[in-house]
Amino acid sequence: MRKWTRRSRATAAALALVLGSGLLAGCADSQAGKPGKPDNKITVWSLENLPDRMEASKKVVHRFEQRSGIDVELVGVAENQLPQLIMSAAAAGNLPDVIGAIPMGQVWQMHGNGLLNTEVTTDLVRKLGKGTFDENALRLTADGGAQLAVPSDAWLQILVYRKDLLKKAGLPVPDTYDKMLRAAEKLDTRGQNGAAVATDPGDVFTQQSFESVALANDCQLVDGQGEIRLSSPACRTAFDAYNALGGEHGAAGTQTVDSTRATYFSGKAPMLLWSSFVLDELAGLRKDALPSCPQCTKEGGRYLSDRSGIVTSLRGPDAEEPAQFGEITSWAVTRSAETGASRKFIEYMMNTGYADWFGMSPEGKIPVRGGTADDPRKFERAWRDSSVGVDKKKPMNEVFRPELLDQLTEAVGRMKRWGIEQGEGVLVGATNGELPVPKTIGAMTSGQTEPGEAAREAADEVSALQKSLQ
Repeated sequence: MRKWTRRSRATAAALALVLGSGLLAGCADSQAGKPGKPDNKITVWSLENLPDRMEASKKVVHRFEQRSGIDVELVGVAENQLPQLIMSAAAAGNLPDVIGAIPMGQVWQMHGNGLLNTEVTTDLVRKLGKGTFDENALRLTADGGAQLAVPSDAWLQILVYRKDLLKKAGLPVPDTYDKMLRAAEKLDTRGQNGAAVATDPGDVFTQQSFESVALANDCQLVDGQGEIRLSSPACRTAFDAYNALGGEHGAAGTQTVDSTRATYFSGKAPMLLWSSFVLDELAGLRKDALPSCPQCTKEGGRYLSDRSGIVTSLRGPDAEEPAQFGEITSWAVTRSAETGASRKFIEYMMNTGYADWFGMSPEGKIPVRGGTADDPRKFERAWRDSSVGVDKKKPMNEVFRPELLDQLTEAVGRMKRWGIEQGEGVLVGATNGELPVPKTIGAMTSGQTEPGEAAREAADEVSALQKSLQ
């Protein structure tokens, strides 16, 4: 799965050096400040780099080439390598024209370093019709009147839980801190952990997992004045709750993107905090990640999925309403791009080729453009009809209940993220590279620090990172 990737310490250190020295911004000014000369050729980096998605992407791109006469060099890029590659390409004056499936943090970081052509993306959104996009997706990818990138699709953080086990124990749907923690404690028995959540200090997956829990309690990275808030009472409660899930009631040792999924799939945890990309695997449609519990081969491989429920929005005791965490991925145009060809390419990918693009993995690529001005629900209908799975493929609306599909589409509009709406998008991008929060989570859940101390350490580390960006 592309969205959950490890970040090497070397990459994070190199990126921090670039940010601290201002080298990247300097490269943007000297090497990437002017659009490329029109030659009807563009280079497109895509973070959809898994083999099956690259093959699907090549087919869409080939159809665009045949229709437009524009040559496209499609390059698959791993998300954990993207900051380093951007740094190197900017230094060499060799940035790609377009980057696809780029997450919000990286969009904001490139914007902060002057590497984006926001005039093209702003105009593209206007031409496609602002009213055809989810308002929240536009807001999270815009800086004032400038649209930093063209938002394409979203994945959501979800809490997957065993309906049968909770019901047997007399427990309600775990959609609040209290209900979730009660379930983790009561179902933490011999041979079974209470929950499966990430604790890996070197993985952005851990930050994403914690942020989803933190936002549920209105724990913010920064306030409206840019002050770091990770040691606030709401955040201390969030750290305490996450420690209960991952430290007190989670599996021993460092828990990763793969181990957490494996724990739930083996039947050794009643709850799993993951992304919506897990849904096709949960349904037994991907051979390299099949449910492995003793009963999981029963009922046509649907034993686990039929007994699993989904919570999209969680609420903590300090929050007035539930919160939904997720990621918007976009099409970005670099400052050195050939603007005409890049414009035509993205317009195609958000219109004629759009259903093929999000259809390559629809459970984790929920379209944020619902349709066109003439047919407002065109792409939403196409998404529901898309085939899900890798080794086995079935239409989404046959695999998943209509209510779940409704939950996923509606949750995009409620999605919240740390720092972006407070004007600290560049800091968000930097934390995804340096990973100060996952480091404190790892220390906390392994018993090296208490939750309160972990909150203070995280606040101190992010504050230091914020100062280095000024």
